[in-house]
Amino acid sequence: MAPRTSVPPIRRLPLVVTGDGDLLDDLLRLAAAGGTEVELAADPAAARTRWASAPLVLLGVDQAQACLRARLPKRPRLVLVGRAGQIDPGWQIAELIGAEHVAALPAAEPWLVDRLAEHGPDQPDGPNARIVALFGGRGGAGASVLAGGLAVTAARARLRTLLIDADPLGGGLDLVLGWEQLEGLRWPSLTSADGRVDAPALVQALPSRGDLVVLSWDRGEMLALPAAAMASTVDAAHRGRDFVVIDLPRQFDDAAVVALQAADQALVVVPAELRATAAAARVVAVAAPHCEALSVVVRGPAPGRLRATEVARALGLPLAGTLRPEPGLCRGLERGEAPAAAGKGPLAALCQRIVADLTGATSGAA
Repeated sequence: MAPRTSVPPIRRLPLVVTGDGDLLDDLLRLAAAGGTEVELAADPAAARTRWASAPLVLLGVDQAQACLRARLPKRPRLVLVGRAGQIDPGWQIAELIGAEHVAALPAAEPWLVDRLAEHGPDQPDGPNARIVALFGGRGGAGASVLAGGLAVTAARARLRTLLIDADPLGGGLDLVLGWEQLEGLRWPSLTSADGRVDAPALVQALPSRGDLVVLSWDRGEMLALPAAAMASTVDAAHRGRDFVVIDLPRQFDDAAVVALQAADQALVVVPAELRATAAAARVVAVAAPHCEALSVVVRGPAPGRLRATEVARALGLPLAGTLRPEPGLCRGLERGEAPAAAGKGPLAALCQRIVADLTGATSGAA
């Protein structure tokens, strides 16, 4: 068995969202007093790609209404900040945007310094998981199989891995892995989560084998996945896992947007076909504003001899890799065999490279 791989942490900084120069000066002064740096965004549009992944967001009251109009998803550790007299005494706007706290300056300055200090460079408990999100360029593109293969491959590399099924119409990633009989919580039991989720408790409650844990759907009534539940789950994964794979629906709801914004890498899987490429272009146009690192995986066969590089060029995306036809893969899935479990074949090779690129880990023996 390969030794457990130590993943160097990604340091994510608190995010300050304000267009008020005086308030910004105050918050930069408080961040310096707390011994930490911050990222800056003048408005919700500039903040969107960092909104979900930031460990703490300080939202200026001047941008609260804009935040509502932009439909940024609710998230944990959001603080509404303003000077005394600027913030609605009834705090209605804070409730609408999902702020956990309201900080009125100057009275709240010591409290804010303490919160910022919790995310300073000397704090060892910041988020460290690598997150990859996947979605299909058209229906049946194979994104769920690739998601399963990535999760299996990361677990083989002794990374503590969480596979999240964010597509309620996808049939269930537990079926892709052959795990439908395993006991554990599914999404319907977690959809009411809207705050900080204990990472060890979440991992213990979900279906698992070795280093791989899966959060999927049951076979009951279809439910919408709230953005707050996704934000809480991603937050727990940041703190308690090494590698997170999220399988997204093609039509992005607020929960999918939260996942995209938190992802270090997003992959769109596109069959090597003209119509699939045209369909993928529409999906990519919706996804691109929410993730800075978006690439394409092209899946064969190519009946019209369309090249992977041509697909990538048409979509305006980097080519993350290609998948050649693998006849035994479909037969194995029907028998309940997890994709890439044997560590051989085109899918396994691609998954090993993607995991290694994101984490530096290499796959070991099963």
